[in-house]
Amino acid sequence: MNITKTEFDTGDGRIIEIETGRLARQAQGSCVVKVGKTMILATVVSNYDAKEGIDFLPLSVDYQEKFAAVGRIPGSFLRREARLSDYEILISRLVDRCLRPLFPEDYHSDTQVMLTLISSDENILPDSYVGLAASTALMLTDIPFQGPISEVRVGRINGEFIINPTKEELAKSDLDILLGGTAQDLNMVEGEMHELSEDDFLLALKFGHNAIKKQCEEQWKLLEKLGGRKPFREYNHEDNDAELREKVINETSAAIRVVAESGKTKKERTEQFKAIVQDYVKQFEGREDESRMTRLAKKYFHEAEYNQMREMILESGKRLDGRKTNEVRPISTVIDYLPAAHGSAVFTRGETQSLTSITLGGKLDEQLLDAPMLHGHSRLMLHYNFPGFSTGEVRPNRGPGRREIGHGNLALRGLKVMLPLDVPYVIRIVSDILESNGSSSMATVCAGSMALMDAGIHLKKPVSGIAMGLITNETGKFKILTDILGDEDHLGDMDFKVIGTKDGITACQMDIKINGLNWDMVYEALKQAKEGRLHILGEMEKTISTTNTELKAHTPRIEVIVIDKEFIGAVIGPGGKIIQDIQAQTGTTISIEEREGKGFVEILSENAESMSKARSIVEGIVAIPEVGKTYTGKVKTITDFGAFVEFMPGKDGLLHISEISWEKTPTMEGLFQDGEILDVKLVEVDKKTGKYRLSKKALTEKPEGYIEREPRESRPSSNSRNSDNRRSNNRPNRD
Repeated sequence: MNITKTEFDTGDGRIIEIETGRLARQAQGSCVVKVGKTMILATVVSNYDAKEGIDFLPLSVDYQEKFAAVGRIPGSFLRREARLSDYEILISRLVDRCLRPLFPEDYHSDTQVMLTLISSDENILPDSYVGLAASTALMLTDIPFQGPISEVRVGRINGEFIINPTKEELAKSDLDILLGGTAQDLNMVEGEMHELSEDDFLLALKFGHNAIKKQCEEQWKLLEKLGGRKPFREYNHEDNDAELREKVINETSAAIRVVAESGKTKKERTEQFKAIVQDYVKQFEGREDESRMTRLAKKYFHEAEYNQMREMILESGKRLDGRKTNEVRPISTVIDYLPAAHGSAVFTRGETQSLTSITLGGKLDEQLLDAPMLHGHSRLMLHYNFPGFSTGEVRPNRGPGRREIGHGNLALRGLKVMLPLDVPYVIRIVSDILESNGSSSMATVCAGSMALMDAGIHLKKPVSGIAMGLITNETGKFKILTDILGDEDHLGDMDFKVIGTKDGITACQMDIKINGLNWDMVYEALKQAKEGRLHILGEMEKTISTTNTELKAHTPRIEVIVIDKEFIGAVIGPGGKIIQDIQAQTGTTISIEEREGKGFVEILSENAESMSKARSIVEGIVAIPEVGKTYTGKVKTITDFGAFVEFMPGKDGLLHISEISWEKTPTMEGLFQDGEILDVKLVEVDKKTGKYRLSKKALTEKPEGYIEREPRESRPSSNSRNSDNRRSNNRPNRD
């Protein structure tokens, strides 16, 4: 083994070690990044040939956490790692978005980057280091990757920025931003924050970029120890025809420009562009190379479309739909659209529309999280759905893909900061995208904010989101675009989503496709985004400006009763019998958990009557019986010597035959029926056994002239009385 290592101090005493040559040596590139007990194995393999007909980079990035890394056995039926969790997919996406722009546009080989958490320190967050591991593994190969890159997390505690905070430190931080890029540029940013100002956001990016520069430098040092970087492999993955390219661009650009400047709708514009290219390729019909020429002509037509749209925006500031660069599309909003939902809203911005619903549930509806580094329960969910019809396409519904998971997570991060901490409900937000022409995740944020307010969830402040774009040229000229269209995202240089309130940013996501991004561009985008965000909030407030004070009539109600820890078992009962009986009697859903040394009983009910009944039963179970107090009880068991009466929920006492009436009761036969309701008085609690003694006669007046009999324990035994009688019968009669 030829093991090579490098290590460096992050500046706060933590040591990052990078090792190669020990593990996974048949991969084209592999390394292990180690921080404390945390170890990440990164491997890279890329085919030397591209598949026929592929005109893009088939890059897959998969991050997986091994349960053995944290000393746990998987909770699944098979007890082994299954498909990637949403959490692992989100980390995979972060690395993918940072790596993808650094591959040549003409490189089309299947490429796989695998990142595996093989050992973990529970306080060290591995997603802060996976970008470094992936980049190092790529740099060790002959793949034409224009790196290195790295990723870091930025936090802030008491106004001081920190790099790669631990889990404990992150809990105290008012921001959580992951950013990635090269030593020269940033190309990926994602995070959440507590109403961060635009100025502070920019400072956080600059602070994080300095750490990225250091980590890129260390990768070069490792390569130096290995004798330098390998020469790039030779490849030829594209079929080109320079003469045809020039001809197509020259002959179609004018027609493309006319359509681009027409301000047509997405559907009309798409149809007109399609007509131009279809008309153009008719000239190749009947030729032996018809298929090749048609394919190349469509490729070069797309390039002409790209150039014309960008030139139009930079020259005139006019966009495909006729808007100015800082103009937001027309907005339409509706709340309470779904009568059966607990809250709902429809948010339409131009040709993008989100129908969002809110469902409120109890503790039993919590989402179970079972990943090595993320386990427990979640009380807040946001599910984003993007069906094919939203873009006029036929596409099978195979469940959420990585894009849907990523967009939903971004919207969730932007909204959750504004949720109050004392919300008793488990909340599920579902955004169904019914139309899409750019910024559907931001439409989800706006619709989600309005739907939560409609549901009666008191947000601290309304939240809106907007997507910003960027168009540049080689001279350095640039235009920032507010509320970008799908085509502007596809043909532009940046997709910068900003979520926030009127007072600051709560979440963001930025993807940059070019080198040479400068801070002036970012700051201009942030300022323009704030203007757009405030405009959208104003439009939303025309429909709903304050949270509904009342829950909808069909929304389940939740009450929480805090009880002493020792009563938890009494409420649950043997094998859950008591709590199940309460639910069956009242039609409620009840859960109980211990935290902070107390028992928290959550009752979820569809109506006030059931809630009151369930609450009374629980309160009865945990109440302490008072001697001398009258209770209404139910006869549970009848014996020869009395009846056992449930005088409080879960508490039975003995009503002895002698305590039924002031008159002597010779037998229990026929006195009571099982289930009979009667009033009794608690007269004694046995100090040794804790048993309860009840009385019915104590609730009536003592008859006049009543002679109190001696207590049973002080009376002579029956044997003694018989003995005395026998002795008296044998005595002589003195009379």
